[in-house]
Amino acid sequence: MNTPASGAERLARAALTRVIEPGDERGGRWLRTYGAAGLLRRLTGPAGPADDLPGATPARLEGLRRRAALADPERDLETAAAAGARFLVPGDEEWPRQLDDLADTRPVGLWVRGRPDLRIWALRSVAVVGARACTPYGAHMGAVLGSGLAERGWVVVSGAAAGIDGAVHRGALAASGATIAVLACGVDVVYPRGHAELIGRIAEQGLLVGELPPGDHPTPSRFVLRNRVIAALTRGTVVVEAEYRSGSLVTARAAQRLGRFTMGVPGPATSGLSAGVHELLRGEAVLVTDAAEVVELVGDMGELAPARRGPVLPRDLLAPGAGRVLEALPSHGTADVRDLAREAGTSTDEALGRLYELHALGFVERVGDGWKLTPGPLRPAGARRGGA
Repeated sequence: MNTPASGAERLARAALTRVIEPGDERGGRWLRTYGAAGLLRRLTGPAGPADDLPGATPARLEGLRRRAALADPERDLETAAAAGARFLVPGDEEWPRQLDDLADTRPVGLWVRGRPDLRIWALRSVAVVGARACTPYGAHMGAVLGSGLAERGWVVVSGAAAGIDGAVHRGALAASGATIAVLACGVDVVYPRGHAELIGRIAEQGLLVGELPPGDHPTPSRFVLRNRVIAALTRGTVVVEAEYRSGSLVTARAAQRLGRFTMGVPGPATSGLSAGVHELLRGEAVLVTDAAEVVELVGDMGELAPARRGPVLPRDLLAPGAGRVLEALPSHGTADVRDLAREAGTSTDEALGRLYELHALGFVERVGDGWKLTPGPLRPAGARRGGA
């Protein structure tokens, strides 16, 4: 059972979100060893041998000290509150316990903007991620998955980036569903700028989540590191489009390491944007094509996708004997009853009875002493014989 953090520990963690970069494993070990308040004291108090941090070079220690000296957690908490955000730390009732699977790379804390309870929402969530420079096919699949999962009562998690992420969020919102955007910046920062309206809608209808304090802006490394949070927060990750070198593949591989489900949506074999997804599918990832297949994998027992099959043709409804006689008819011209009986492996009387049955159903016509297929849609185009 998690122990609620003290006020001093919470304040120290808020300060440390400005000091320790997301995913810093060594920083996580220091936190585990000294606690947040103890670590902050080592970084802000008088320097001395006893205050050295294991594994930190003098240059790095000096950089951490400079950051710690500038941190103002009270101001950050006030700024967050003014933007409608709150700060969560391990031990809080709303803290998602599955993030603890990240061990020493677990977030120092989470800045959360939006009304819903993050822990409750994360219990039934799926990540859908993909390429920024996506194709129209990828954007369509992202939106369809987002709306389909939302309609089935699942929370859709993505990164609010351009391309697939944006399509996924829009799909969930269009279905009046729940969606979480995990950001690589402060939850009061709009990035990318073109997603100002989308991010505003997510803040109103869903949740914005980030490790970085208010006002902080993204960097390339922060984008990559936030992907581990997306992977850990959810039951599984779906990749829609991704090249061989892609942040989306980082998310998927993090999900695999954490024991989460990993899924991929296939694309054209000639598309470089699907090459990374196909590489995942050659490994342990599962191929999915719609929300029902995703839910079948990550959902509860009995949440099965519908059986897949082609259209039912009229001839599929025939009794086996009638079907064999129909197959025996040539695609062109006529045939007599004796020839049809031999081809169908039955008696002449049986074949004649089946022919009258097929005639009543509109499959065949009688021409003198012979029989032929009825022209029209029941006759399969290009078939040598009468079968479909």
